[in-house]
Amino acid sequence: MMEHDKLTGIERELVLQYLIDGNVPVTLTPIEDNISSDKEDFEGEIRSLTSQIFPVAIKSENMKVKKDGMILLENPAQAIKNFANKKVKVEFYFNRVGLYFISPVTVTKKGLTLAIPDQIERIADIEEDSDYDFSSVIYFDCKSRRDLNLKCIPTEGIELFVRPVWKIIALEYQKKAKELLEQFVEQAKQEKNAGNGIQLIPVCKYLSEPHKTGLEAMENRIKPFSILFVDHERLVVGMETSSCTFFENEEYGIKLSFSIKRGPILTRDIFVTSLVNKIYRSADGLYSSVDFRYTTLQEEDLRFLYEKATSTLFN
Repeated sequence: MMEHDKLTGIERELVLQYLIDGNVPVTLTPIEDNISSDKEDFEGEIRSLTSQIFPVAIKSENMKVKKDGMILLENPAQAIKNFANKKVKVEFYFNRVGLYFISPVTVTKKGLTLAIPDQIERIADIEEDSDYDFSSVIYFDCKSRRDLNLKCIPTEGIELFVRPVWKIIALEYQKKAKELLEQFVEQAKQEKNAGNGIQLIPVCKYLSEPHKTGLEAMENRIKPFSILFVDHERLVVGMETSSCTFFENEEYGIKLSFSIKRGPILTRDIFVTSLVNKIYRSADGLYSSVDFRYTTLQEEDLRFLYEKATSTLFN
């Protein structure tokens, strides 16, 4: 079913009945279209109002879907009320497949309503860019002797192999980040295991700033972890806490992969074993950051990482 981007008429009827039957949470994201009036022509041209707009979730008990395709939003939160008279992207999962449609939020006597249009589409499957300058794979659990293959990729807004500075944290989230930093620094003083602590800046950024959590093409797909910091001593990654199955002092095999722009070799892979040195969590507990400290590292690899991270020669 639903092999194409747009649902057929029969598929739409099945989805409509699914929504009517209930227990289907959805998310709303306000959008704007680049084409002024032709509603049938704006597909593919939608974009968020600003980069700081985040989806707002609606529980199934807060909406009622009628057979004519009208959705009444019951007791909407203030964030939803702010979408009145705006066009929104409505996303939800049907049999683990991500779907969406576009509808204006209309103010009626009964409250805020949405109209399910004739056109319902699949959420596009985003292909991961495999040509990163740097990426890593947590490939082995040394304790259980189990293969893992957990991919880690660079995260937006954090430049790797550059000394982190406080201004990478958005101004409106610096107070929350400072509270986390003070907490983590105090822990580090007691435990004496944070090194020089510069990795705590990107950790605090990741744990204090909001994350875009839009639906994906397939539900429950394992997402790559976010690389927050890397140097010659440690690799630090971020993830949703529900995906954080690591424990302090346990050891893992990690592959660090560098893209080589010049020369006959396209990549340089460095294999290390690493101990989970520390696990940091956001104030709401939704996101975690894991600090992996290398326990074995070849001297030539140490030299390469040191010079890459510090821009100075290794002595």
